Amino acid sequence: MAEFGHLSVMPTEVLALLSPRPGGVYVDGTLGGAGHARMILEASSPDGVLVGFDRDPEALVAARERLSFYGDRVTCIRSNFAAMDESLATLGINAIDGFLLDLGVSSHQLDTAERGFSFQVDAPLDMRMDSETGETAADLVNELSADELARLIREYGEERWAKRIAAFIVKAREQHGPIKSTLQLVDCVKGAIPRAAWEERIHPATRTFQALRIAVNDELGSLERGLVAGIERLAPGGRGVVISFHSLEDRIVKTVFRRYAQGCTCPKMLPRCVCGNKPRVRILTGKPVMAGGDEVATNPRARSAKVRAVEKL
Repeated sequence: MAEFGHLSVMPTEVLALLSPRPGGVYVDGTLGGAGHARMILEASSPDGVLVGFDRDPEALVAARERLSFYGDRVTCIRSNFAAMDESLATLGINAIDGFLLDLGVSSHQLDTAERGFSFQVDAPLDMRMDSETGETAADLVNELSADELARLIREYGEERWAKRIAAFIVKAREQHGPIKSTLQLVDCVKGAIPRAAWEERIHPATRTFQALRIAVNDELGSLERGLVAGIERLAPGGRGVVISFHSLEDRIVKTVFRRYAQGCTCPKMLPRCVCGNKPRVRILTGKPVMAGGDEVATNPRARSAKVRAVEKL
């Protein structure tokens, strides 16, 4: 079992955008190794409070231990951040001063072989953020039709070889039985993608593994629901900050933020506004904030990270 370690991405930039203050109420929707959570608690001391969410029971154990110093200023909840609205209501919290979402898979999850997130080591084909509930990647790989697999890999992995990969997966399971391990799946993908089409800096199985992980954990649906819940709960002046790691996530963040920032939607030919729609947030990041070269050198995961933020009006 790998120790729960995780380098927080763009900590200085994230903290500046979130702008925690003493007495504030903050949500960390993706506690992970609690790196960002500790910074929020320090910046909001002595009496700021934080509600942290994570689906991964191992992450919660590590986070509770690392945040124990802050006592009752911290509440850790084992749940998908998409359900934060219900959880905050149960805690009697009507409004929050900020929320942070650090999306994707953690370094710990990748490094823990038995979780099945990594294509580098042989392990059960699992990929669940909450390892105690729901369908596994193996369930999808062995139960979906070729067309369903191809659609999943194409839409969630943005993989141009999706149809061929799906065909190889179906052929392999028909000839040799269920695909149960990560390296069995890797072999299917490598066989499907012509060697000349392999990219220099990206493992050929990267996009297929990404697609399955997103599907297993309903990551895109959870993101949209969580963003809406977070923005709705923000008090005036409260801020929402999101770190995304691929274009599908970033597109959802950008779309939801723009929707809440939009004012009148009436046709231009009308002499006056009849829709009554008013902007509810101000976008703080015209373009996403990206990591600098020094950070990327020490934390390669930061290379693809994009940070976007809004402020409630």
